[in-house]
Amino acid sequence: MPADRLQVEVQGRALKLSNLDKVLYPQAGFTKGEVIDYYTRIAPVLLPHLADRALTRIRYPNGVEDNSFFEKNAPAATPEWVRTETLPAPGSSKGRETIDYVVADDLPTLVWLANLAALELHTPQWKIGKHPDMMVVDLDPGPPAGLAECCTVAILMRDRLADDGVDSYPKTSGKKGMQLCCPIAGTQSADDVSAYARRIAQELEREHPKLVVSKMARTLRPGKVFIDWSQNNAAKTTVAPYSLRAQAVPSVSTPLTWEEVEAGPRGKQPAVRRFTAAEVLKRAEKYGDLLAPLLDGGPTLP
Repeated sequence: MPADRLQVEVQGRALKLSNLDKVLYPQAGFTKGEVIDYYTRIAPVLLPHLADRALTRIRYPNGVEDNSFFEKNAPAATPEWVRTETLPAPGSSKGRETIDYVVADDLPTLVWLANLAALELHTPQWKIGKHPDMMVVDLDPGPPAGLAECCTVAILMRDRLADDGVDSYPKTSGKKGMQLCCPIAGTQSADDVSAYARRIAQELEREHPKLVVSKMARTLRPGKVFIDWSQNNAAKTTVAPYSLRAQAVPSVSTPLTWEEVEAGPRGKQPAVRRFTAAEVLKRAEKYGDLLAPLLDGGPTLP
């Protein structure tokens, strides 16, 4: 076997890892081996959020400063033990009727994907063959607004959703914004979930017009937080919790506590900011999975 390849066994599955010293995050010197190590160590809290969900990957074979590509179809050399599901492809840019999706239900599949430099992992809000069991509210700040303003809007959204008996759990996007994830009953269509999220976003826009915008037009966003209710559309996916992001440093979509959101940007080390892979591993040791309640189901939306 070439010197740059390593044969390993992961939970009984044989895998060939390659180019482990290849730097995928040049500014941080973070290698593919470190990407695989991160995904292996974070797997206990990540895998439950990927289970039974069709997976979209964003691959960076030559690192985050080079070209990338979205991948929905299982690649040609997919091992036979990797679970795939043939599903309809709503909104396919290539006009496909169906796609053979990868489903990352286990650690060997996760390691295999990491070896392919699939840095970002994105999932829909529903499990295969089911209605949405999660509503996502995406908070996208328009500069000069940032995470501080996102925290303020997150609290407003949390309190408004609570009035309807809907719990929400915050995480960073790993980039500039945040998301609130809400467990729901899984009995309503994606259109129903989007319509509800849109209605709440419009309410908050009317009540806080200088801070919140619910309309899609980018010209309306500077200095405000766009509440992207359309994230629940059947053709969209959301970055999975604990997924790496393609930034200058290996940042992660990081679950937060509400105490951190309420503290927001205060202090020398802001409570809400972009967290790195190393920091998220420590947070998982400290907190466990802050998004575990998403796995337990929730109410029907009003």
